[in-house]
Order: sequence, then structure tokens, then C-alpha cells
Amino acid sequence: MIDHDPRRVDMRPMPPVMVLRYRDRTRMNHWFVAIVFFCAALSGLAVFHPLFYPFVYLFGGGVWARILHPFFGVVMTLGFFGLFLALWRENVMGAGDKAWLKAAPTLLRGDEGDMPPVGKNNAGQKLVFWSAAICLVVLLVTGVMFWQPWFADAFPVPFRRIAVVLHAFAATVLILTIITHIYAALWVKGSIQAMTRGTVSEGWARFHHPLWWRQIKGK
Repeated sequence: MIDHDPRRVDMRPMPPVMVLRYRDRTRMNHWFVAIVFFCAALSGLAVFHPLFYPFVYLFGGGVWARILHPFFGVVMTLGFFGLFLALWRENVMGAGDKAWLKAAPTLLRGDEGDMPPVGKNNAGQKLVFWSAAICLVVLLVTGVMFWQPWFADAFPVPFRRIAVVLHAFAATVLILTIITHIYAALWVKGSIQAMTRGTVSEGWARFHHPLWWRQIKGK
């Protein structure tokens, strides 16, 4: 017999209220850049040091890894340029970011409740963004300088040697930056959903990015 008593309280939990964090085109651009980054990083490591040489088999052998690597780099840089145009305003460092960085050791101990309130991105996320942007510019310029057989002959040998060193340094910084980015995304529960579905719960936004939550709520 079905109970139609209107006084009966529905005890089912209410679904969380979701808010939009990243639009579809931004997420698609992000994952495109991520895929090409891994192709560029693995092919670059394969030709950089014998320890990573087995990576060449992911690209059809050593010759193909060497041929494809610069093209991966160019495509990755162009893809990131789209992200840069869409997100640079959100990543401008502000007065509150200095306080956030000063309190960062507290966050590393797992106590986020005492961190200064932040907007859509905290100072750590902004540093990742600008580090990636600067590294990609350095990688593109230096890579062109010793890209055989297309452009290398236009530059003196000493310049090419310096370019190789700077290229390796920028690549190392970028790889470490992306590792940090991935670790932070996995560490903060709910961050992966922001880049897969584009939304986060209102509670997540209010706790991790209170100034951004107040902005989108018009408070």
C-alpha cells in the first residue's frame, strides 16, 4: 500500500548546487594542450638522454621522435596561446597573493582554513600559469634556433649551444611545474571535476575560493 501522507518528510539528501568554473572551450583547450605536452615531453626526453631512449618507441623510433618533437612543441605553444588569451586576466598577481604565499606553509601542513581568502585562482595557481607561459616562450625561441634542417643554419654555433642549454633548463622547469600542477589537482578534492565537467559545488567554491564565490553570487 502506497503511503500518501503529506506530513511525511523526504529524507533523501539534496544534490549540491553546482556553479560553472570553466567553459567547454576552455576545458577542451586545456586537455588538448595536456595531451600534446606529454607527447612533446616524452619525445624530448627520449632524444635528450639515453636513460629515456625507450620512449622513442612510442613515436615509431628514434628518427621519428626527433622529427616529431619540434612539431609537438609548436602545436603545444599555439594551443597554450589560446588558453593564455582566455585566462591571463584571472591570473594577474594582486595584493592578496603575497599574503597567500606567505601563509603557504600552513596550507602544506593541510590546514587550509586559516589561508587568506582568494579569488578564482590562488597565488600558487597563478605561478603555475605564468611559469608555463614563460617556459613555453623560451622553449619556442630556443628550439627554433637549433631546429635542423630548417632554421639552425641561420644562427652561429655558439648561439645554438646556448640555446640548447636554455632549452633543456626551460623544459626541466616546465615538467616540474606540470608535475606540481597535477599533484595539486589530485590533492584538492573536486579540482579534477572542474576540468572534466566544468562545474564545482557551491560548497567547494565557498571553501577554496571564497572571494570568487562571493563575486559569482553577487555579494
